[in-house]
Amino acid sequence: MKSSATAKKQREIQTEVAAADKKGKPESKGSMQAGARRYPEPPLPKVHQPKPGSEAELPLQPMYDAPFYKGSEKLKDKVALITGGDSGIGRSVAVLFAREGADVAIAHLDETQDASDTRSAVEKEGRRCLTIRGDVKDPAFCRQAVEETVKTFGHLDVLVNNAAFQVHTYDIEDLSEEHFDETLKTNLYGYFYMAKAAIPHMPYGSAIINTGSVTGLEGSKDLLDYSMTKGGIHAFTRALSGQLVAKGIRVNAVAPGPVWTPLNPSDKPAEAVEKFGSNTPMKRAAQPEEIAPAYVFLASPHCSSYITGEILPIVGGY
Repeated sequence: MKSSATAKKQREIQTEVAAADKKGKPESKGSMQAGARRYPEPPLPKVHQPKPGSEAELPLQPMYDAPFYKGSEKLKDKVALITGGDSGIGRSVAVLFAREGADVAIAHLDETQDASDTRSAVEKEGRRCLTIRGDVKDPAFCRQAVEETVKTFGHLDVLVNNAAFQVHTYDIEDLSEEHFDETLKTNLYGYFYMAKAAIPHMPYGSAIINTGSVTGLEGSKDLLDYSMTKGGIHAFTRALSGQLVAKGIRVNAVAPGPVWTPLNPSDKPAEAVEKFGSNTPMKRAAQPEEIAPAYVFLASPHCSSYITGEILPIVGGY
């Protein structure tokens, strides 16, 4: 009977798989390296920094300049304002935006050396860079940052909300109201204030890009407050995109996994930093230059004119 033949075939397949199982699973050959150059893998330096963190003082410098990335005028004569643009993902985005032809304003908190280094990197690409120091929790500063950008460059085409505060807490009972408030007001209020200030100046065809996180997709038990804000950013992105369709402004988000920036060495204890990124399928953290091209893609009307309200995960294979 056909059913007996099928049962026999299934047993044969089972036997084949059992034999293959005896050979064991393929052994890991270390981290996945599929880029134009080799990226650092754990163990990383055991380092812990005071907030807000300094890229200049990291013993292992984040790789942000993407030397093999060739610009093609995807953002020619555009103007971008990037919060948290002094270091990490923000710095790499600023450099690639400049390589694509944009002038860039970067808002930063207290990292004057990092901001100066980013300005130099942007100017090396042949574009202008404005650095603006202040706190995105303050709506007056957000208005000031937008006004300074428009006054300096004449217009504003791209807003990248990227500034963030993150410090782990292992137990909700140890998460103070002050800590919770700082996280929500930086990561959520800051995005809201910047968008509200920028939108009246942004012409049809502009773009807003928010930095979300894998923690907003999956949650992180050690980053309760941070995960809440990143999930909120994803929802804010989708909701705001619906509002702004009529104005011709696209709103999207990038949701990175672990990335080697000052954010994490100023959060985690040094022992945890050493293993940072090792739990991803690629077995390493990303470098900023591996994330930044996604921001170029979402900023450029040549690449993503039919994309709005999307969350783009770049998570190393989670």
